[in-house]
Amino acid sequence: MEFQHIPVMLHECMDGLNIRADGIYVDGTAGGAGHSSEIARRLTTGRLLALDQDPDAVQTARERLSVFPNAEVVHINFRNMRQALDARGIARVDGVLLDLGISSYQLDTAERGFSYLKDAPLDMRMSKEGTSARDLVNNLPAGELSRILREFGEERYAGRIAQNIVRRRAEKPIETTLELAEIVKSSMPAAARREKNPCKRSFQALRIAVNSELDALSQGIDAAFDALSPGGRLAIITFHSLEDRMVKQKFAALCKGCICPPDFPVCVCGHTPEGRLVYRKPVLPSAAELEQNRRSQSAKLRVIEKIKDREPNGPFPMEFDREG
Repeated sequence: MEFQHIPVMLHECMDGLNIRADGIYVDGTAGGAGHSSEIARRLTTGRLLALDQDPDAVQTARERLSVFPNAEVVHINFRNMRQALDARGIARVDGVLLDLGISSYQLDTAERGFSYLKDAPLDMRMSKEGTSARDLVNNLPAGELSRILREFGEERYAGRIAQNIVRRRAEKPIETTLELAEIVKSSMPAAARREKNPCKRSFQALRIAVNSELDALSQGIDAAFDALSPGGRLAIITFHSLEDRMVKQKFAALCKGCICPPDFPVCVCGHTPEGRLVYRKPVLPSAAELEQNRRSQSAKLRVIEKIKDREPNGPFPMEFDREG
């Protein structure tokens, strides 16, 4: 199957990144190169690094970006972008884009094992390496399976689903996506089974666990923000509440000023914001985009601009008034 990719909120992302023709940019999730192509198109003397952990995406992105001499594709997880930058002698960048979640190609290619609508080996590995969803489902104890389903999928029936997985695998290993989907649905009451996508939460939870997505996101945000030059921007598109909550909280911490107790008459901590929010609220897809691309319906775009570098070993700051 060809790697299809409709870039979500393409123009909003470009506006948020405030692309400069001579800037250096990182697309941490190249996918089908939709966003990357638009960034590269706007550069003259600038440079683009397009990263992806999925070897299929890397191959596709290299083909589609081959017309841009200022673009390079790197097979690496965005959490390790500092490694990719250091290998190319790049100290600072002017913008980073992260388009999180699963791509249309990964979801629509049955053999990748992400979809609960198509029968395929139970895989879900974005990198095609390491522990698979089959490994987790057939080896983890019920308590750990329940935790994954509850924490990463916010699944109400996590305990019941986990117990039924353990019961079923005692008879024979669970091998395919539809086998798992049947167990999930049979563990729910009739009303829940009539939901549009009763398996969505469980499959999301396992995918997040297989790919360590939340750990990667936390490390990726830190790596991206640290790599920015002052005035550079980090734009992140999220697709579910767990991702968006982490991005929102990390951005808020980066924008936080004084952290002294509220009863202190003057600030003695000297803590000043490292970043500022470009948009106070997340940017959502337009009505026209929602009509064209139904998979954009849960997307949220948040953008932060770096104000200054942190000084972890700097001298203790002088006192200044809270209003200063």
